[in-house]
Amino acid sequence: MSNPLLSIEDLSVEFRTEDGEIQAVDGVSLSVSEGETLAIVGESGSGKSVTALSILQLLDEAGRVSAGKIMFGGVDLVSLPVDEIRKIRGEQIAMIFQEPMSSLNPVLTIGRQVAEPIWLHRKESWKAAYEQAGTLLKNVSIPDATDRLNDYPHQFSGGMRQRVMIAMALACQPKLIIADEPTTALDVTVQAQILDLLKDLTKSLNSALILITHDLGVVARYADRVAVMYAGRVVEQATASNLYKSPRHPYTKGLMDSIPTLGGEPGVRLKTIEGQPADLGDLPLGCSFNPRCPYSHDACFSTKPPLEKITADHERACFGYE
Repeated sequence: MSNPLLSIEDLSVEFRTEDGEIQAVDGVSLSVSEGETLAIVGESGSGKSVTALSILQLLDEAGRVSAGKIMFGGVDLVSLPVDEIRKIRGEQIAMIFQEPMSSLNPVLTIGRQVAEPIWLHRKESWKAAYEQAGTLLKNVSIPDATDRLNDYPHQFSGGMRQRVMIAMALACQPKLIIADEPTTALDVTVQAQILDLLKDLTKSLNSALILITHDLGVVARYADRVAVMYAGRVVEQATASNLYKSPRHPYTKGLMDSIPTLGGEPGVRLKTIEGQPADLGDLPLGCSFNPRCPYSHDACFSTKPPLEKITADHERACFGYE
């Protein structure tokens, strides 16, 4: 990919625990270009959100980037001091967090929270910022948007709080939007509206979108490229069309097979991926997926498979599956 907007190179992230250091992200390399949507999928604990939080230095005190670079606009975000990364947060890179119930300040009005990044980063007057906040709430389908600016978060439902979070992320028209499960608390109709809005903004502003999700239906409709993560590593990466047409890693194949189909026969059990997700504190030797993989052989139990190209736009980390 030529001149990506964001390029993550061999990123590793560790967390201190009572039982020692846990490697939550292990050598991840990803990139996303202007106007593109990259989806990152995988089970809980696979490292998707930790990778996203690392981009904006939002890891908690126990976490640290132990290796790698995160290049954005020719600058390594990992090496930036806090004051410099704060200038980028919200204005150039915005994040929609997964937990709308706890991400808003309970003692500030919704209007103030949405208007503040516009006033702070774009140097608009407070009146102009507040008016734009009303427009943003309307754009994310909040009824009586202007009248709700003076309300507090506890007066909104979980789904409406999530829409407020999305409005805040869109406020400064950032170059990159990171959406961590952005529609979890929304009904199906509003999910489609919000994702269409995010996709349209990405295209119209020529910005980029990183979409973190468990929903493979969302991936099929909205993503240009997909990275599949397992146990802190990228195990497969391809264009969305290629991934759905021909998954080349057994974990990806398992995820695809577990999706219910409308044409399925009544009474037939859904397919599952056997076993439990990997314990990051006690990973097996070799490929972390080997205890659950029906295709594993000797090499899988001794060596970590590298992420290698199998076609021009398709990569996988696997020794055994064809």
